[in-house]
Amino acid sequence: MSDALINGLAGAGGGIIAQLITYPLQTVNTRQQTERGLKKEKSKLGTIEQMLQVIKHEGWERLYGGLAPSLVGTAASQGVYYYFYQIFRNKAEAAALERRKLGVGDGSVGMLSSLVVAALSGCVNVLFTNPIWVVVTRMQTYKKNLKKSESGPELSTAQDEAVLAAAEPPPFGTTHAIQEVYDEAGVLGFWRGVFPTLIMVSNPSMQFMLYETMLKKLKQRRALSKKDNSGVTALEIFLLGALAKLGATVMTYPLLVVKSRLQAKQVTTGDKRHHYKGTSDAILKMIRYEGLYGFYKGMGTKIVQSVLAAAVLFMIKEELVKGARFLLTNKVKSKPP
Repeated sequence: MSDALINGLAGAGGGIIAQLITYPLQTVNTRQQTERGLKKEKSKLGTIEQMLQVIKHEGWERLYGGLAPSLVGTAASQGVYYYFYQIFRNKAEAAALERRKLGVGDGSVGMLSSLVVAALSGCVNVLFTNPIWVVVTRMQTYKKNLKKSESGPELSTAQDEAVLAAAEPPPFGTTHAIQEVYDEAGVLGFWRGVFPTLIMVSNPSMQFMLYETMLKKLKQRRALSKKDNSGVTALEIFLLGALAKLGATVMTYPLLVVKSRLQAKQVTTGDKRHHYKGTSDAILKMIRYEGLYGFYKGMGTKIVQSVLAAAVLFMIKEELVKGARFLLTNKVKSKPP
């Protein structure tokens, strides 16, 4: 099994576990990002309060709206990303060694090369998986009608229950979201928001650049230390992943908001402030009607969700890679000569 495949599978596994743990925060954050409002009009509810409101009015299952396609998207995204990352990384390392033979550099991959490797991997990932995330965004931002207790007096008969149940909209599943996107914009609708998403490749690029730089320095410090320490612990990987994601998220969050606005259901009638024709139109309308605050809606929630998810992902991925390499090494050793 190739090193690229091991990293791809480990990345997919770590991504799925991180997604399961942090998904309710992701749902609330997507709703915060897609809220339309005037300048200085801020949500009075915090993240926990919004989660409780969703549970009260729509049911706890809405916090997991779009979970199935999201897990598919996470597995695909992390698998594709890590697979191509390792391939491009191997090429970069080989090129660095060749330059060293020519007397240029020390044979290691520098920060700029790491950034390019991460960016190329991210672009491939975006082009492959953008349709999945459009569907996930639609399902996360779909809102059910209020529960029965919110709509009027308590029901007294089974007939009243049946009438009210009939008035409820059908469950909004993956096929409904796919059909809605297709009816709205055809096949190209599944690539809505791809432009800001491609620009947002800088987020994981920065994340991996920061992560690998910090990891490299930590390993160098360990090597120089007199203490007997064989490597980096899972807790240290967790903390490095969290710090790397924090820095990348703060720098690129406005692009994430624009992407979510474009991928959410578009309002084609009524207030034109809420309808976006494209990336530039969305940016201009957000600046005009919401100010700079609009680009940072829900950033606190996103920082908690993304930092936690990234830290869990890095920790689990590294442990899975170590485990896979250990098993493969023992398997090779156990074979008779």
